[in-house]
Amino acid sequence: MSLMEITAPTIEYGLLMPFILIFAGACLGVLVEGFAPRGSRRAAQLTIVYAAIAAALFMTLRNWTVHPPTVAAEGSVSVDGPTSFMWVILLVFGAISFLLIADRTAENGASVFAPQAAAVPGTESEREAARAGVEHTEVYPLALFALSGMMLFPASNDLITMFIALEILSLPLYVLCGLARRRRLLSQESSLKYFLLGAMSSAIYLYGAALLYGYAGSFDFARIDTALRGGTGDSLLLLAGMALVGVGLLFKFGAVPFHSWTPDVYAGAPTAITAFMAACTKIAAIGALMRVFYVALGADRWDWQPMMAIIAVATMAVGSVVAISQTDVKRMLAYSSIAHAGFLMTAFVGASQASSGSPAGGLTSVSSVMFYLVAYGAATLGAFAVITLVRDPSGEATLLSSWVGLARRSPAAAVVFSVFMLSFAGIPLTSGFIGKWAVFAAAWNGGAEWLVVVAVVISVIAAFFYVRVIVLMFFSEPAEGPVAVIKPGASTLVAVGVAVVATVALGLFPGPLLELAQVAGEFVR
Repeated sequence: MSLMEITAPTIEYGLLMPFILIFAGACLGVLVEGFAPRGSRRAAQLTIVYAAIAAALFMTLRNWTVHPPTVAAEGSVSVDGPTSFMWVILLVFGAISFLLIADRTAENGASVFAPQAAAVPGTESEREAARAGVEHTEVYPLALFALSGMMLFPASNDLITMFIALEILSLPLYVLCGLARRRRLLSQESSLKYFLLGAMSSAIYLYGAALLYGYAGSFDFARIDTALRGGTGDSLLLLAGMALVGVGLLFKFGAVPFHSWTPDVYAGAPTAITAFMAACTKIAAIGALMRVFYVALGADRWDWQPMMAIIAVATMAVGSVVAISQTDVKRMLAYSSIAHAGFLMTAFVGASQASSGSPAGGLTSVSSVMFYLVAYGAATLGAFAVITLVRDPSGEATLLSSWVGLARRSPAAAVVFSVFMLSFAGIPLTSGFIGKWAVFAAAWNGGAEWLVVVAVVISVIAAFFYVRVIVLMFFSEPAEGPVAVIKPGASTLVAVGVAVVATVALGLFPGPLLELAQVAGEFVR
């Protein structure tokens, strides 16, 4: 009787090293939380975070320039141009997000209101911990775990690896959303809502993956594509599986009608965590969505494009119209993120690729989306960084009524925030204008002309609530009450500075980044 021979898997550790370094940094951060003295944890965690990010960024750039696009880890992970591009911007935006998190864990948020300092909630020991900067250092390994999941999510080359990545990025975020020091009940409520809805969407995704396995006999994207092109299998399983997997991914992307978690979570989570989620989760989600529907289901795009176009219009319309009625800055930016998800989907629906007949040298859907993600992410991080600076005695003043006349209290903060608002609105000379032009051009090249027309009209509507904030800050009398703009810490100042420079520079000189996005190419099969 012969024994069955088991072949050891081949793992390309060098290509996977960026993900491994971030994940290892998160594990090391957990050990620091368990064994390091409380007073030294923050410094140790920040050292680990930035050492891991720097090493991962170096390895990503090295692999991108040295190694050709390939499928690694026994076909589970695609290390191609789009993967490398998204890993770079995830690491850069992650590093900026950690600057905001570092400032938030090192201050008590009420020091500019000396008479009300005693109003900081919690026990005296909690207030002492806040002033000493030793509170909530567990946020660093949790955020690193989430960042590692975000890196694996768009690089996954089969449905099971993608599900694992989805859980790695989601579970830490559920906890991070509930860690606010103030408005704790609101924060914990948002965390619970996010967890329950996220768990449901994960289950829906997993059921869809099982149906696609029933159709193709494999979870691998290339084999699903082969089964589609061969015309074998039950078409009902294909359509049902496609729909359910799409629901799971669109939930994480924040598209309508799977967007209900976004406003509550953005408003309830600590603002630094909201910035991290808003900038980085969208990168991972749209990357995963495009990889599934372009690589695995691209041969059946005539079936999914009409429904995705309807979702894109609904997402743009709901995000833009509902944002007009918001009275809270964070909730307004939440609906803004929903609208931007719809704008991103215009390029996704166009499916402008070389494999689908895209004009040579023209913007592809993948390259235009990647540029848009950089423009949107930079403005988002900067906008939320400014929000952390506008305070009243109870903490951050997020009501729009508190921002009235802000330019008279702090002209610099008002001007910087206006730059980000203009970028969101897509005003020329900002990165947002170039980003919208890129995704609309890709959609037009893909034959979705009607969708581009609708998107342009909705962009005009969306510009209203961005301009409204600018008018409130500059052309209205200051709001009554103890509202002030605190002096930013060094970390926040760096984060805002980088965001402003990126927003303006990419609006004036977008060519190098657009060319880099074009060079990144398309998803490897």
